[in-house]
Amino acid sequence: MVPDKAGKQDLVPALRAGEMVRTELVVKKSRFITSVGRTKGVDACRAFVAKISEEFQDARHNCFAFNGGKAGESGFAGCSDDGEPHGTAGQPMLNIVLHCGMGEICCVVTRYFGGILLGTGGLVKAYSDSVRQALLKTPSEEAADMENVTAAFDFKFQGQIMRIASECGARIAERKFGERAELTFEVRSDAADALCKRIMDATSGKARIARS
Repeated sequence: MVPDKAGKQDLVPALRAGEMVRTELVVKKSRFITSVGRTKGVDACRAFVAKISEEFQDARHNCFAFNGGKAGESGFAGCSDDGEPHGTAGQPMLNIVLHCGMGEICCVVTRYFGGILLGTGGLVKAYSDSVRQALLKTPSEEAADMENVTAAFDFKFQGQIMRIASECGARIAERKFGERAELTFEVRSDAADALCKRIMDATSGKARIARS
């Protein structure tokens, strides 16, 4: 079991959009590559699984476990053995995920078979150890109410707005580029007002902002 690193409740991975923690474990020539991402809600979890599975589509197995809700709760949890013997990968991984002290988290363990059978017990241990190793290297932070701020502006302001967003602790959730740049930021609710004001000041009121 991975201990609650900070001794607090409602922790989430301290990972921004597109960031992940990745570790590797070799057991009897089989490679177990673990990818960990911050994923809020089941749809985000499944999107992360699909992304990793596409990246490692030549692997024999991409097993996963996720909890898209709060730490320790199972209402938004799921797992899969992805072709491994029933109960040897997904469920052992999920047991660790649900007790790691973090929510909004998804773990995918990619296995490249090394030619030596591990047996049921060996598989459970390998997948469990892989997740534990990755979670020990995953930074955490307290969960906070988040808000999406979408700003549309002239391209000349992009560098300045990116710097403002970083200073406000906002992370980019989506980018769209047409005649103008359009960036959607995920930011703590208590910092959203400041982010919007600074963007409007930087663009002399010419930015278009929407909040959700």
